[in-house]
Amino acid sequence: MTYTSLNYLLYAAVCLLVYGVTPKKYRWWVLLAASMGFYAIVCLKYIGFIILTAATTYFGGIKLEKYITDSDAYIKSQKGKWSKEEKSAYKDKVTRNKKRICAAVLVFNFGILCFLKYYNFFADSLTSVLKHFGGKVPNLGLFLPLGISFYTFQSMGYIIDIYRKKYTAERNFFKFLLFVSFFPQIVQGPIAFYSDLAHQLYAGEDVRFENFKQGVLLVTWGFFKKLVIADRLVTTVTTISGDHKSYSGTAILSAALIYALQLYADFSGGIDISRGIAQLFGINMAENFKRPYFSKDISEYWHRWHITLGGWLREYLFYPVAMSKPFQKMGKALKAKFGMKISKVVPVSIASLITFIVVGIWHGANWKYVAFGVWNGGIIMISTLLEDNFTGWKNKLHIKENSKPFALFQMFRTFLIVLVGYYFDIAPNFKSAMSMMYLSVADLHISELAGREFYKTILLSKREIALVLAAMLVLFIVSLKQERSQTTLREQICKKNFVVQSLVFIVLFFSVVIFGVYGPGTDPADFYYMQF
Repeated sequence: MTYTSLNYLLYAAVCLLVYGVTPKKYRWWVLLAASMGFYAIVCLKYIGFIILTAATTYFGGIKLEKYITDSDAYIKSQKGKWSKEEKSAYKDKVTRNKKRICAAVLVFNFGILCFLKYYNFFADSLTSVLKHFGGKVPNLGLFLPLGISFYTFQSMGYIIDIYRKKYTAERNFFKFLLFVSFFPQIVQGPIAFYSDLAHQLYAGEDVRFENFKQGVLLVTWGFFKKLVIADRLVTTVTTISGDHKSYSGTAILSAALIYALQLYADFSGGIDISRGIAQLFGINMAENFKRPYFSKDISEYWHRWHITLGGWLREYLFYPVAMSKPFQKMGKALKAKFGMKISKVVPVSIASLITFIVVGIWHGANWKYVAFGVWNGGIIMISTLLEDNFTGWKNKLHIKENSKPFALFQMFRTFLIVLVGYYFDIAPNFKSAMSMMYLSVADLHISELAGREFYKTILLSKREIALVLAAMLVLFIVSLKQERSQTTLREQICKKNFVVQSLVFIVLFFSVVIFGVYGPGTDPADFYYMQF
């Protein structure tokens, strides 16, 4: 039951109907039943994993909060009785014990994720080394429960925030289970912070027509991106990248460029469907994309692409690493030898590189994803280290920072950097990625791009190319309009009169119905991020 199936839409509609007629204080039970029901339909065999994560995090949170509360109360009761040294020693003991409780939950749940997701990767890597000595590590043929990366990250953010005393632990296990398993987001996010999502899930918001309009419009827009654009292009990308040596460098470069559009349409379209379904229930989930291809540097790109993953990693990985004692010591040592600038830039750059290596590994168990992380993190690291040099070069060349030509150049440069990273994504492995990059340059024939038979090169008919170009134009116009506005386009549309609203929806709906890739004889592509 994929997000683009009729069964899913009917399932969501029935859940919304039941939700709307249920008394307010019981509506969260409807959401829980809908979420666990969806998981059971799609992934019943492995439902125990999500319940295990919810249970260990729930009880760990209660234990951690109780220990923090009791410790704080005991410290207050000893006010005026302890010496400064005794108070400091007790606080250090409390901190160590807090870390142990939090670490136990983190290690257990991240351990499950890492074992299921990465065991075969490490086993194969070790086997490739040990085979020279006659050794072998068994491949266990492990599986990935639906959405395990998303619900694990979301749950572990919760336990870390309890450790930081941002809020009190949830006392109702079933409410916490709903936070972990909310069905519109379980397939591919967005990843939510407990403080942003939980209260909305439990509030039992009324089904309002305004939410319904915006939700339906967002879902239909997601279908447009997924069915009209992404699913039409996926065969081109998988065919050429899967056997790249049989194609010219022109075809390979074209496949990489097409993938940039296909991936964005697939992932952002899926998120639009997730957020739109949630909004039908009066629940506003975090935005995950803000026109990333308009970014002027790679750092900005990662603030616009998969925003919730980036936010999670900054909050729970980058800042803790950058502010850790070893990195502070590194900064002091660098300051003594190289000055203030280097002492600030280098630790932050290394923390950023570590974060992006994790981003790469999160995307998949393959060395090509490690390279993907190193590439992105390395570019940001170099950009940070050479920031003053870039400023000097711009001044010498008399480049106006806010000029439109320079902004377009920055966007184009950033897109090329992103495009290199995409080769790691579409190639079967690291070696193939490097081969594809080489051929894209060494075997590039401009005449082939302009030739009449180009549609055969990219495995698309003339009609399909025309449809994709028209859809791209629509996507570009919408993105450009949103880039210049403080409100979303659907909010603007929903403020128009009924005739305009109806016309927009009808045109969008029939665009999906007429031009979408679906139905008998088609093989609907899974959302790319379902594998996580």
